[in-house]
Amino acid sequence: MTVGRKLRTLLLALFGGVVPLLAAYLLAAPGAQAASLTEVTNFGNNPGNLRMYEYVPASAGAHPPVLVAVHYCTGTGPGFYSGTEFASLADRYGFIVVYPDANVSGQCFDVSSPQALTHNGGSDPTSIVSMVSYVEQHNGADADRVYVVGASSGAMMTDVLLGDYPDVFKAGTAFMGVPFGCFATTDGSGWNSACANGQISKTAAQWGDLVRAAYPGYTGPRPRVQLWHGTADTTLNYNNFGEEIKQWTNVLGVSQTPVLTDSPQSGWTRTRYGAGGTQAPVEAISLAGVGHSLPASGMAAKAIAFMGLDQSTPPTSPPPTTPPTGAACRVTNTVSAWNDGLTDNIGITNTGSATLNGWTLTFTLPSGQTITSGWNATFSPAGGAVTAKNAGYNGTLAPGATTSIGFQATHTGDTASPTDFKLDGAACQTG
Repeated sequence: MTVGRKLRTLLLALFGGVVPLLAAYLLAAPGAQAASLTEVTNFGNNPGNLRMYEYVPASAGAHPPVLVAVHYCTGTGPGFYSGTEFASLADRYGFIVVYPDANVSGQCFDVSSPQALTHNGGSDPTSIVSMVSYVEQHNGADADRVYVVGASSGAMMTDVLLGDYPDVFKAGTAFMGVPFGCFATTDGSGWNSACANGQISKTAAQWGDLVRAAYPGYTGPRPRVQLWHGTADTTLNYNNFGEEIKQWTNVLGVSQTPVLTDSPQSGWTRTRYGAGGTQAPVEAISLAGVGHSLPASGMAAKAIAFMGLDQSTPPTSPPPTTPPTGAACRVTNTVSAWNDGLTDNIGITNTGSATLNGWTLTFTLPSGQTITSGWNATFSPAGGAVTAKNAGYNGTLAPGATTSIGFQATHTGDTASPTDFKLDGAACQTG
């Protein structure tokens, strides 16, 4: 058997279980007028030779949001349209759905080549971003509200797009995926058995570095991430779920300790990281006893709620206040405390006029707090007057740019926030 035939047979065996689910109109609003799926040709730069399908609902407004919905191996764009609930939800809420089609034998997306794992590197991710640009230009879509969702191979592509193009996508949902870079290969096969079998483990910082290396020099905001995985998944092993959580909490600068843990329905364990609300930086849903068969009925609605596509306007935070004259920075920090410990997530914005090439943030911890670990910076000493120095990947901070750091600490009762924040010796505005 040739390598190509062997790979195709393996992929069909592994991914063939991801079958179309409910009819897309199950959730359609009463009386909503259904649109039709349309293929778009000549949509722009297409190094992956993908096909593009778009669904523009009658309810779409003048500047509609965009959801890219990426199919699994052996699937197609039209199959993902008809077998999932995203189109019916688009009818209800007025967003456009783009369905890329892999258009190759086995119908898998490239999530493993060096080109695919690099910003503007070529291959399938570049083609998908061309589709987004087409919809923005031809349908007046809102470039500030672009999201991605995928299943299996499409989930892996979701992680890749969020890593390659944090400037394009605001949030994404991966059903049964693997961390960005986990599937990387150099032999051209496109298949990484060690990753698929859950045998690759890295530290959170190592996983995060893979994402940051995809777009060197990028200092803007990172997209929020929602992850789903079944504990009985034998196609893309459940161990990948934990590795994804490590990666994206690190990239987004939040603690791996959940802010919230609950069970929204039987067999589900949901954890939220960095915040406890619906639009947390990272949300992860573990499904007891479930195999490689997502998304199931109702899960698409949970995904678009995470993205904010069920709202007429995107989730917003109170606008930052204008820093006082002479302030070089603005700092926000969020403390989450428990019996004898806490985490503090700190956002640092350069409000000065010059780019910082290497920075230090100093602050004073309340009495009784002792730092035990940190992320995205080195902290010393562990208590009292603390200095946090940038990591190798976030030392450049352009005017107006923000970076996130954080730490975990023990306490003896005082869980208040640090005080006296200074960036390179200049006082910071807080709040």
